[in-house]
Order: sequence, then C-alpha cells, then structure tokens
Amino acid sequence: MSVHHTDWNRRRSFASADFSRADLARRRSRVSVCVPTLNETESIARTLAPLLELRDLGLVDQVAVVDSGSSDGTRSIVQRLGAELYDARALVPGTGPLLGKGDALWRAQSVLSGDMICFVDADSEDFGEHFVTGLVGPLLRIPEVHFVKALYRRPFKVGDLQMPTGGGRVTELSARPLLNAFYPELAVFGQPLAGEIAVRRSLLLQLPFDTHYAIETGMLIDAWWHVGLEGMAQVNLGTRQNRHRTLAELTPMAATVLQSVLMRVRRDGRLRGTTSARLLTDPRSSYEGTDVRIVQRPPFASLLADEAEPRASAAE
Repeated sequence: MSVHHTDWNRRRSFASADFSRADLARRRSRVSVCVPTLNETESIARTLAPLLELRDLGLVDQVAVVDSGSSDGTRSIVQRLGAELYDARALVPGTGPLLGKGDALWRAQSVLSGDMICFVDADSEDFGEHFVTGLVGPLLRIPEVHFVKALYRRPFKVGDLQMPTGGGRVTELSARPLLNAFYPELAVFGQPLAGEIAVRRSLLLQLPFDTHYAIETGMLIDAWWHVGLEGMAQVNLGTRQNRHRTLAELTPMAATVLQSVLMRVRRDGRLRGTTSARLLTDPRSSYEGTDVRIVQRPPFASLLADEAEPRASAAE
C-alpha cells in the first residue's frame, strides 16, 4: 500500500466503536435510514428492530423500507413493526419498469427526507445499531466527509460450517481487481461492493445510479470523482454474514460490475473501440442469454430541477 493510502487510512478509516448514540443525539441534521428489500422474511425483523429503536428514541428521523415486490410476507412484517413502507415500483412514475436494486435506491430518493442518508441491506445476520451509528458518525464529526462506506470481514458459511473468510466472491474476483486496475486510488476501500453506505443528500442528488447490482460500484467511483478521497471515509463494522448465492447467480452480478467500471473508464476517455461498445450495449452473449445490461439513471437533482421549472399555461 502506498504512503498516500496509509495516510488516508490513518485519517479516514474508523471502527464502528469510534462512534455512538451520542453522536446522533448531538446532530443538527435529519438522518434517514433506507432499507431495500426483496423477499427478506428471514431477516427483516432482525434488521428493523435496532433501527426502529433509534427512531423511537429520536436519534434518527426516518426508517424507510423500499420494497421491490416481495411475495413472501416481507411487507406485512414491515407494516406490523411500524417502519415506513414504499413500493419501489410505484415511485417516480413514468420511468418504466423497476430495474433491480440500483433502480429501487434511485427511486427511494423521492421519499427520503434526511440531510444524511444511510443505506443498509436487510440480509445481514450480524446487524445492529452500530451499522448506523458507525456509518453516519464520520458525516457528523467531519464536515469535509460526504461519503462513508462500510468495511467488514465476510465469513463463508456452508450449512453448519463457517469459515472466517471467503465470502464476497464477486468483490474479490471482480470488483477489487477492476478498481485496482482502472481506479487504483479506490484500493483503500476493503469492501467496494458493500451495500451499507452513508452519504450527504447534497452529494447523493448529484450522482447517477446504475441499475441492478452495479449500484455500489458506480456510486463509489462517482462519489470519488465529485469529492475525492478526502471527502470519503470507511468504517469497520466487524463481520457481515449473509446468505450466499451460487456461482451461476453470481456471474450476472459480476457482469454488471464489469459494465459499471467500463462505462466510467469510457466516459473518462480511456476506453475506445467496437469491443468495448459491444460489452456495454449487448453483453448477453457471454451469459447464455441472460440480460445483464445496466441502465444509468440520471442524478436525481435533474428531476427536481425539472419539477421546479415553471410550466407554460395552455394560453401561451
């Protein structure tokens, strides 16, 4: 690791224990926590319990579940527990069908009221309030920080057997090698695909959102493009154990990560030619017909600007 990266880690890498409820109690900004869901009956109650406690204590202002069409009872559990529940498919009408997780998070901006937004996934077995206090902490204490990413150890679990590492296969085999090759500045982030993120709304509104599972990769690169490493931080949340997918299920996910990086390398003028164009416009041929194309939703600020523009009257 370079001297520059070592210095950044010293100043911008934290442990969740460095922050506490006291930081939230002293806040002067609204904090919204957003939980994207799709068939999460096994874990959603466990995830929402500490979040709703923070809300009921007045330490966060909003807990919003944005559901992508669960059919397993997730929605009824959310309603019973008392979190705000939104159907992602109904948000931002006129933008077409819902295109996976990235699109759900993009649409969620229409209902999130906080000045600081904390996104947390719903499928972690190790979830606790430290996910929120840890992630939001650097935003509250360091005015120059605008974007915070989670860091954790990813165990690999097969039945009753758990190995201390080995989870996060797309991260290790796809995301990190690609970022190290094309955006080496971002090598400081140990979990570039972490879904646990805290970001100031002022920055979030300026970021395009890649659909499907490309959202974390694109958001990380674009946040760095806007605020640089000095405007970013990471927080170690300990361990994160989640359900594992088969390799066949991970292949399309890795393909979206590749596209997200290539889109930005091409935007930067570092990638040209017909091969890159084919990979970005029709990548299905390598994945047995699976449609892994991603769409880039525009910065949400552009939608708000359009709504603010005066409309011409019928008489004009």
